[in-house]
Amino acid sequence: MLTVSPQIKAARIFENLSPAELYEHALARKEGVVGADGQLLVDTGDHTGRSPNDKFFVREPSSEAHIAWGKTNKPIDAAAFDALYDRVAAYLSERDVYSLDCYVGADERYRLAVRVQTELAWQNLFARDLFIIPEQSDAQFEPDFTVVDAAQFQAEPERDHTNSATFILVNFAKRMILIGGTRYAGEIKKSVFTVMNYLMPLRDVLPMHCSANVGHDGDVAIFFGLSGTGKTTLSADSKRPLIGDDEHGWSQDGVFNFEGGCYAKVIRLSKTAEPEIWAASHRFGTVLENVVYDPKTRQLDLDSQAKTENTRSGYPIEFIGNIVPGSKAGHPRTIIMLTADAFGVLPPIAKLTRDQAMYHFLSGYTAKVAGTERGITEPQATFSTCFGAPFMVHHPTVYANLLGERIDRHGVDCWLVNTGWTGGAYGVGERMSIAHTRAMVNAALEGKLSDVAFEGEPFFGLEIPATVPGVPNEVLNPRNAWSDKAGYDATARRLAGLFADNFKQFEAQASEGVRLAAIRPQ
Repeated sequence: MLTVSPQIKAARIFENLSPAELYEHALARKEGVVGADGQLLVDTGDHTGRSPNDKFFVREPSSEAHIAWGKTNKPIDAAAFDALYDRVAAYLSERDVYSLDCYVGADERYRLAVRVQTELAWQNLFARDLFIIPEQSDAQFEPDFTVVDAAQFQAEPERDHTNSATFILVNFAKRMILIGGTRYAGEIKKSVFTVMNYLMPLRDVLPMHCSANVGHDGDVAIFFGLSGTGKTTLSADSKRPLIGDDEHGWSQDGVFNFEGGCYAKVIRLSKTAEPEIWAASHRFGTVLENVVYDPKTRQLDLDSQAKTENTRSGYPIEFIGNIVPGSKAGHPRTIIMLTADAFGVLPPIAKLTRDQAMYHFLSGYTAKVAGTERGITEPQATFSTCFGAPFMVHHPTVYANLLGERIDRHGVDCWLVNTGWTGGAYGVGERMSIAHTRAMVNAALEGKLSDVAFEGEPFFGLEIPATVPGVPNEVLNPRNAWSDKAGYDATARRLAGLFADNFKQFEAQASEGVRLAAIRPQ
């Protein structure tokens, strides 16, 4: 149905189209092609990932005191936002616009009503896949926030006060997100998540960049981790229904999914190891970004990174068969913090105290390896506070304190799990066996490590279980896996130093317990 939008005037506005209708529009406009299994295959051009240097918050009285201004949260004047919005509105007034009414937040008490308006039909399908769609069309729908995405509009930095032709602007006063200069749809998802990260702590809800699932006896587990650490893979477990794969809130009543879909990284996706994600990525309605395919047969080549390492699959959560109805559950019993340590010195699993959990939450460590980004030739430590630094609006200790309070209140067991390298750093050692990692995670979730002995390790202050069912004992202590023990010691000492250097930015605001739990170089 064609109507006039209250936010944007356009040549035509297509409201709340079905997936089939959005396919028809996207194909007619040559925005993508249909894959062999019915997926919509699209390329995002120069931008195959987020543009963190192009995100700004409008500095205005209602929000400026809550925002931790700095490199991540950069300000832009309200006048500059208004001027750029006017130019975008004029641009879209001559084009078709696709509008979707949806929700973010499975818990009705905390959900956000969002209107997503996009220049590209396939991006509206992406939003439909990722957010929560009302069961029935609501003629009275009033958005709490509006996302306007003019993907092909280019900003002029000197004129528009942006860093480049790309822009992601968040305006809390006008309750609007303005995006342009990039076709990467992840900007829509992550900018809405950023808004939730601002709003939820003000309502005593902890927003989390994590996946979550639940056992058959109601035991909830949450998995924190940056891209490439196995967060989506490990939470997609046939024995444990999925609450969600990426973004959640933890309220006084339990955990709820922010989203209505999943956005999985699919480079080298394995049908054997990740059957749920594989199946969801091979059906009608799924949007695949930047995946290599045969131009004639449209068969996928998921092993190819010819376009990018960051190939993505967006699909409704219902495409995963084993899910929690309503995407809500109780309080977690277990927290798993995932890292892919390319230095090969962190243990594959270690028990964390409450203060250590807060410390590692503030640290948000993983490591990049050669080939994942231009210019990286050896392992490089990456620290992303709260496992999602680009999306955290308040000071990091606001989120860490909410986490610590909930760990205390609900007696949560916390674990650090390394899905990275063992027996040496990247290039010398080998990647942790996913079968061993699953066995360790399952043992933690099922309480099988409650009565085992633990041994301390000297560099990171961690407690390592002496035995784990289904895992060889020699795998558990990382130093034992290295043939070069002196090399292990030197590398562990180096990584501990990087942790210590990173923590300096939080030390003044952190609690005494967290400061005492901090890693100190030997």
